[in-house]
Amino acid sequence: MTHYTLILFLATTMAILSQTAHAQLQNPRQIPYRWKTDTTKKSVPLAAFTVAVPKGTFPVLNNPKFVPAKEGLPMYFRHEPVISITLDGQARAYPLNVLTVHEIANDTMGGEPILVTYCPLCNASVVYSRRVRHLGQEHVLHFEVSGMLRHSDMVMYDTQTESWWQQLTGEALVGKLAGTELKVIPSLVISVAEFFQRYPHGQILSRNTGVAGAERSYGTNPYAGYDQPGNTPYDVFIKQGLVDKRLPAMERVVDVESKGKRKIYPFSAIAKKGVVNDSFEGKHIVIFYTSGTVSVLDERDISRSRKVGTATLFNAVLNGRKLTFLKKGNDFVDEQTGSVWDVTGRSIAGPLQGRQLPTEPHSNHLAFAWLAFYPDSEIYK
Repeated sequence: MTHYTLILFLATTMAILSQTAHAQLQNPRQIPYRWKTDTTKKSVPLAAFTVAVPKGTFPVLNNPKFVPAKEGLPMYFRHEPVISITLDGQARAYPLNVLTVHEIANDTMGGEPILVTYCPLCNASVVYSRRVRHLGQEHVLHFEVSGMLRHSDMVMYDTQTESWWQQLTGEALVGKLAGTELKVIPSLVISVAEFFQRYPHGQILSRNTGVAGAERSYGTNPYAGYDQPGNTPYDVFIKQGLVDKRLPAMERVVDVESKGKRKIYPFSAIAKKGVVNDSFEGKHIVIFYTSGTVSVLDERDISRSRKVGTATLFNAVLNGRKLTFLKKGNDFVDEQTGSVWDVTGRSIAGPLQGRQLPTEPHSNHLAFAWLAFYPDSEIYK
């Protein structure tokens, strides 16, 4: 076979594979297929993916700018939610109203390449390391939004191999890196006010992102009324048979994992108690709840949206000692020492003042989305 013949053969083979892959995807709008992904390597069928918008529709943030409280507080509504991350002594806040527009931020904190993600259709906010190992080699990946969904959750892709990754689970599903998993970086979803109260020297994502056409959309919700109680997810993006009936579809939940098993805690149950002390598969946890934070998926003007609250989850064992907590006002008190704690897991008064509870990897999700991926999860009652 001559060199020219080989090139022609390979080009023809790739064209056939692309046409085959395109035919298998759910693509109701017949959006053109522009992928170099190796679709022969996959852990789920291609028919599980729905093409919602063209590749590159969402402009991701790359190494965005941050501002201190003096500049940041006037930029945002004090009760709107942010993803709070602390690494190497730094604290940063990524407002969900900005991430609704971009869905992904490729960033670096304390020398760690991080991936900050938010899927508004699932209200799923998860932070990962962009550093992965594959076949014994380390790679630092850069991510974009694919325009595809699976179970109504965003599918991401890395620009190096164009493998397709599930945002909620962090797993590569299709492509060269299929089977690889991203490492979760613990984060909290709290309000702007709660972030700066805890981290007065922290920084928040600037609204001046420089992304043409995006800045004027910040503070508004393109999914107005989406998470109203009683609503269901858009049926074009998830089969209604996959919507678990054990919880209302739009119920917010917090998750915890231990020994390969998972448990979720509905916001409605957490809000009634104010604090939840629980043990799951040998792991002792506590969930703190405060009521001020609003939804970014309710009113079009986020500042007018209803309150859904903040729920944060921590390991309740500190220096080998298991603590149990009570809610008192907007604070929390441990029964063992009488120390007072805030919603970020820091003791603000008492014998343990200044101590910090370890953050367990968790996030807030809409129940239908979490249960579509993890139907075997135990549900707190």
